[in-house]
Amino acid sequence: MKLTTQAKEALERVCSGQALDSLSRYYSQEFVDHVNDMKFKGLQGAIQSVESYTKILSELDVVVEEQLTDGDRVTSRFVVSGKSFGKKVRFNGITISRFKDGLIAEDWSVTDTLGMLRQLGAWRSAILGIRQWKASKHS
Repeated sequence: MKLTTQAKEALERVCSGQALDSLSRYYSQEFVDHVNDMKFKGLQGAIQSVESYTKILSELDVVVEEQLTDGDRVTSRFVVSGKSFGKKVRFNGITISRFKDGLIAEDWSVTDTLGMLRQLGAWRSAILGIRQWKASKHS
């Protein structure tokens, strides 16, 4: 599979939560995921990374709009959309995927979470913040 196709499918299918059962088709067992200021390791870490979005957004959709390739790395610019508390949101992100032995070994991602929070408004954002804080105290 072409690297750009693999990176695109990983973002659109796996990161949206639609195909978590196919993780090993795209990601290495030693996968490391850097998302904003968080770090996740292994396939279980990839699941936790995806769940950090699926817990916040229902009807989660990720659409890759542009990709660039440089050696073993693919940069993907994408749009995330979904609903939170009944409010539709849409925000941008960029992921740089490093491939090793035909699988994604490491991702570095940045998403516009501030843009998402702005769209949700103050009270929805406050509720999300409280939920995330409570979840972090139990992990």
